[in-house]
Amino acid sequence: MKQKKRAYSSEARDAQASKTRSRILQEALVLFRSSGFDQVTISSLAEAAGVSTPTIYAIFKSKRGVLQALMDEALPPHTFTALVDESMQETSPKERLKISAKLARSIYDAESGLMDILRDASVLSSECKELEQERERRRFERQADFVRNLGPALRMPHETARDILWTLTGRDIYRMFVIERGWTSDEYEKWLGDMLAKSLLN
Repeated sequence: MKQKKRAYSSEARDAQASKTRSRILQEALVLFRSSGFDQVTISSLAEAAGVSTPTIYAIFKSKRGVLQALMDEALPPHTFTALVDESMQETSPKERLKISAKLARSIYDAESGLMDILRDASVLSSECKELEQERERRRFERQADFVRNLGPALRMPHETARDILWTLTGRDIYRMFVIERGWTSDEYEKWLGDMLAKSLLN
């Protein structure tokens, strides 16, 4: 009986912690959009979320950690994993590149409300500039196996192909086409899939 009570208590605490974390992220998004990343303090975020400042530090470590969590969780992990798995199982290089375009579109659609925040934060904060550079390094590293698996279908050395894939699937191109020029996400995805195939494949 005692074991069941302890298990229940643990589950209740975990559920409460999850709700607290979500509430902080929701309020952070509102504040970052309305006031700008640089103007928001941990104290003002804590007040808006109805928690203590130590709670935010305990969960996210810093304001940069809050922004990183918002970016990392914009696209649900299961959606990202499903698209990566679909790409790795596809045998046609052209179709694999189309899935890569779909993945880029899905990520940036999910992040679209955060792009201006991240861009402004990167300009104003060296810490956030490092965050953006770290995210881009991770993206570049993740693409290594993908390019290698395209094998003889490539019209150039792997390293060159990897550079081109990383550049064309970058956030800035999505931002310029979809946000600045008003392309639909479907138009961007189709253009990107076609451009990747033309640029990389024999």
